[in-house]
Amino acid sequence: MRKLANLSIVVSAALLGACATGGATTSGNLMVEEKVSINAPANKVWAKVGNFGDLGAFHPAVAKTEITSGTNNTQGAVRLLTLQDGGTIKEALTAYNAGGMSYSYVINEGVLPVSNYSSTIQVKSTGATSSEVIWKGNFNRKDLSATPAKGQDDEAATGTIHAVYRGGLDNLKKITE
Repeated sequence: MRKLANLSIVVSAALLGACATGGATTSGNLMVEEKVSINAPANKVWAKVGNFGDLGAFHPAVAKTEITSGTNNTQGAVRLLTLQDGGTIKEALTAYNAGGMSYSYVINEGVLPVSNYSSTIQVKSTGATSSEVIWKGNFNRKDLSATPAKGQDDEAATGTIHAVYRGGLDNLKKITE
């Protein structure tokens, strides 16, 4: 009987929570990770990846990168990406580790179908003449309603980020090998 009473309390709390949010549910935290092995030393690959102020150095979708606030490669720097199609994305650097060949950033605003986006890109040495690049991100879909608009659901969010990462990593491999 006590278990039934506890279950009733849990169900009631869940229903109250749903009512408090208007019945809307939010997307779970989504995650994407892509990797590429490159036949080039890590320092050569990092020379392309490590400049927060020039994502276009390796990503073909980026026409222009501009540091709009702060100092490049320093926590708090803000970059504005202008994409080849004219769309823009504003990102802020949250961590930069030149020795560890990694940096982390968040998207503050932009055309991608994501929200609460944070990401890390890292270059790892796998030998004297080889490396691996890992790009991973956590985010929510842009439309957090119970019935998200087409193109702003979980599938669109993860598909877009997979494509962004793959496009950048595949081109990075091409230009550094």
